[in-house]
Amino acid sequence: MAKLSLFARRRQRVRTQLRARAGGRPRLSIHRSGRHIYAQIIDDAAGHTVAAASTLGSDNSGAGIAAAVEVGKLVAERAKAAGVTTVVFDRGGFLFHGRVKALADAAREGGLEF
Repeated sequence: MAKLSLFARRRQRVRTQLRARAGGRPRLSIHRSGRHIYAQIIDDAAGHTVAAASTLGSDNSGAGIAAAVEVGKLVAERAKAAGVTTVVFDRGGFLFHGRVKALADAAREGGLEF
């Protein structure tokens, strides 16, 4: 079996810690690529996505900090419309700075609690 990359090991560690302290709350999972940033709120108990937002269909199609702020506000708005107010933040294997931090801060300003 091949060794896991540093990113995969970090992602696995983060998910394990989330399962331990999630307490039944949905998770706000993010993914960023060079061109886009994606965010979705997943209810693991039911096994479906409650709300999602990304830069794919928006006017701000870049993957910069401004786009991350827009996606964070949008996913918070859609989550509140679906009745979700508290989540647990799943940063995956990404470090919590830059675009990831901007998205998280914008989601908090939008009304999500984590």
